[in-house]
Order: sequence, then structure tokens, then C-alpha cells
Amino acid sequence: MIISATTVRKILRRAGLGPAGQRPGLSWRAFLRGQAASLLAVDFFTVETISLQRLYVLFFIELDSRRVHLVGCTANPTGVWVTQQARQFAWTLQQQPSPFRFLIRDRDSKFTRDFDAVFASEGIEIIKTPVRAPKANAIAERFVRTVRAECLDWLLIMNRRHLDRVLRVFADHHNTHRPHRSLNLSPPEPSEQTVRAVHPSTAPIERRVRLGGLIHEYNLAA
Repeated sequence: MIISATTVRKILRRAGLGPAGQRPGLSWRAFLRGQAASLLAVDFFTVETISLQRLYVLFFIELDSRRVHLVGCTANPTGVWVTQQARQFAWTLQQQPSPFRFLIRDRDSKFTRDFDAVFASEGIEIIKTPVRAPKANAIAERFVRTVRAECLDWLLIMNRRHLDRVLRVFADHHNTHRPHRSLNLSPPEPSEQTVRAVHPSTAPIERRVRLGGLIHEYNLAA
């Protein structure tokens, strides 16, 4: 016999029992805030070329600093290719001053067991987001929106090589010059000139044009 939720509610009400309280435990938002310095996220986004070829871009992002790592783009993102990119990226993690403990990823089939094993060998625990829940990886999703709105939506991409060059330039701008509200309007890796430029000065300002004028960077002249 199946008992409806309404019947259960009536029985509990007659017995003087109220609804169950909230389950104890750390919320997802509190977990992200508390562990941001030790968290990485990984995701894909796609780009269409002028010949209608679809290219897949794999990137990692550090949740605390917002630093982006573009690790590769391809028209055929197999599990083997993704795992190889992960190995190459994992080697660079050994140069980090503090180790990462967690990696957030979705349940895309391109992230195989071998992919997870690469990071497990580095002591990094894989955290899978719920199904169809992009907000669970919101910082990575926000970078995708940024790179589209500020770069890719304004360019015609010729091929994979062209896309790789464009994204490398934008990633460098994103990491070393672009202000982030979550970082008090500082870039993830501010250069010495960028740090000096935020203070009032009578020194002349120089402008650097990138991607054919799509991006303008302003620094104090040396």
C-alpha cells in the first residue's frame, strides 16, 4: 500500500510532530568559501570556426585567485586526449607554493577514470557536480561567459591554431591585467606595472593594444 505525503502529514500533525528540521552539514557555498584556496575547477567550452568546425577548449581555474590555465583545444576531445592534457597540467602543480586538495568537475564522459587517477596521484580529491547543475561550478561557468562576451563573440575564428593564439592572449590579459571584483579590482597575477598604476602618479601612461584593438591595457610608462 502506498501512503501519500498528505496522509503522512496528517498523521504527524495528529501526533503533535512537526516537520523535520534542516539536515546538519556544510552547505556547498560554505564549502567553496572555506576551501577556496585549495580548490581547482575544470570545464570545457566550444567555439565554432568560420568553416563551421566545432572546437573544444579545456581549461582549469583556481577558485581563490581566479587564475585561468588553458591546457588545450581540439576538434576531437577523446578521453585519452583529455587525460594527457591533465597529466601535463598536473606537472605544473608541483611548482605551486601551496598544494590543491580538491578538483571540481562535471559528469561529462570525457572525464574518465584515468583522468581522475592523474589527480589522485597528486593527492587531489575529485568532486563531481550534480547532474545538470552548472551553478555548482559557477566560477568556471563565469569565465566561459567572460571569454565569450569580451573576446570570442567579437572575432571570426579561422581554425584551431588561430583559436589557440587568441585564447593564449586573452588568458594572459585575464590573469595579469583584467580587474576582478572578487579580488578588489585586482588581476589574479598583477605585474609590477599594474600594481603601480593603481596609485595616483604623474608618470605618463602607455597603452598596449592586443588582438587587433579588441583589448586595451594601460600601464605606467617605464
